[in-house]
Amino acid sequence: MGRRLGAGVAVLWAAATAAYLALLLAPGDTVDILVGDGPDTPEIRARIVAEWGLDRPEVVQYLSYLWRLLHGDLGRSYQLQRGVGEILATQAGPTAQLTLAAAGTGVALAGIIAVVTAGRGRWSRGAASAAELVSVSVPPFLIGILLLSVFSFTLGWFPVSGAEGPRALVLPALALGLPIAGVLGQVLRGGLERALEQPFAVTARARGLTERSLVVRHALRHALIPAVTLAGWLTGALLGGAVITEVLFGRPGLGQVAMQAVTGRDMPVVMAVVLLSAVVYVTISTLLDLAYRAIDPRIRG
Repeated sequence: MGRRLGAGVAVLWAAATAAYLALLLAPGDTVDILVGDGPDTPEIRARIVAEWGLDRPEVVQYLSYLWRLLHGDLGRSYQLQRGVGEILATQAGPTAQLTLAAAGTGVALAGIIAVVTAGRGRWSRGAASAAELVSVSVPPFLIGILLLSVFSFTLGWFPVSGAEGPRALVLPALALGLPIAGVLGQVLRGGLERALEQPFAVTARARGLTERSLVVRHALRHALIPAVTLAGWLTGALLGGAVITEVLFGRPGLGQVAMQAVTGRDMPVVMAVVLLSAVVYVTISTLLDLAYRAIDPRIRG
């Protein structure tokens, strides 16, 4: 666990350093970059110089930047005239809601399909594999457009845009969750079929255990390690997919913030989003390490 925490700290430091280097290497004056498309006055410029220590040596500027991050100071958006931490805090909730809903949808669908089709006939496995291939091959934004066309524009079952109520979450979660279900379902079914060929499965069948009970009670645990690894990576990757999905469905969230910050050249916000993505990655990696130990006690040793 100590090595895991050390690696997490190294990832966060690398992300913070990369964001800072992107600011320094961007063409143009650093003050002009930080001002972006926001109001430009001598007072604002003086404030930027003081906040970022631009009148001091570059090493001191870098160390001051890291020191502010350690104290939770993400800087200020001079376009929105608000603290970056405040901006992210107000938009993190909708993105977390969408990400968790999409991850839960993908994992649930993958588990159901894998358990139902593992070890079954060629036709059922072939149909499941074809559906998984389609869900993986089609980009989430195109899935979202198809879902909107059918269930919002044609049938009117779900709202077209917004984030009011659970119904507004269904289609975005499906758009992000179906590709996860496709990838995860293939891995989980493969792990289940390999587990069903192990000696413990033969022994369980000899004791009269039904095939469904064997899959759910015994084989599933053996197949979970690679599936959990992939699920954690995909959950982290959902942040990237949330950018387009939130714009497509007109939802508030970090995706909208990131898109507006990039198009508006709001570098403090862009840097904070990069750092937040690294924090999410480290958090998920740590939770996966704990999940491994819970799934397979042999890892604890």
